[in-house]
Amino acid sequence: MDLTPVADHAGGMTFTGLYVPLITPFTRTGEIAADALAALAHETLDAGAAGLVVLGTTGEPVTLTAAERARVIDITAEVCRERDAALILGAGSNATVDSVRALTELDPRATAALTVVPYYTRPSEDGVVEHFRALAAASPVPIIIYHIPYRTGRVLSAETLCRLAELPNVAGFKYAVGGIDDTTIAFLSRLPEHTSVLAGDDLHAAPLLALGASGAILACANIAPAAYVNLVDAWRDGPLSVARDLGNRLAPLASTLFAEPNPVVIKAVLAAQGRIPTPDVRLPLLPAQQESVDRALAALATATPASSLG
Repeated sequence: MDLTPVADHAGGMTFTGLYVPLITPFTRTGEIAADALAALAHETLDAGAAGLVVLGTTGEPVTLTAAERARVIDITAEVCRERDAALILGAGSNATVDSVRALTELDPRATAALTVVPYYTRPSEDGVVEHFRALAAASPVPIIIYHIPYRTGRVLSAETLCRLAELPNVAGFKYAVGGIDDTTIAFLSRLPEHTSVLAGDDLHAAPLLALGASGAILACANIAPAAYVNLVDAWRDGPLSVARDLGNRLAPLASTLFAEPNPVVIKAVLAAQGRIPTPDVRLPLLPAQQESVDRALAALATATPASSLG
């Protein structure tokens, strides 16, 4: 099955399949663990992921220097070039002018930009639309709007989401509203054909896929990429009995991996598996508690057979 983006919507793209928001591994001396990052990128693509999301929240971009961010992009862009995979780069902030600048300076190897709804300042819904109108007009690549109200403080109505979907150069949404609510159902029932909705809540990915999401951006896929590829595929192509079973088995894993702020438990599990050199995160994040790591490893063993770990 072809999981690559295809051209549509005034030069935009539609996105299907699984996209993995990579963690940023560190060495014991606090530098970017380049070899481990490249290995993780290859592992996720080997498992069937359609592409990578780089410098999203899971990658701790706000704690990286400009040189470190450039290094992460170089490593992952080379992997995506070798593998002919999509590279989605996190870009933008709650300031429109700064976000436009970030997009105009975006690395040319990017397939799309993941750009969050303006946070903290809590603009009106009309202000959010105008913010993304400016970003979409300036961006050299399609935009995926990251809608995550519990981080941004800005709830959007179904009407506003549909207005955003109609903006030229908006390819779709990473949708992470913390559940399946009335707005979600109303929005998906009116979703334009050219708009991709990518499930962004790991715990609620299965029900959103069941409602018609075209794919997912899931941090838990750093741990078990093949299982999450299978989840997305099964909800789209069947059999539904497999999709339901996978969703039910993976839900406890998502709960344990998000028991502490993302990505601290995910990095600790990867380190315990020997896939990255350290579980280190940077302040203000703190390392995961051992109890959280033990629960996540137990949930992983229950949820996925060894052959599904990617």
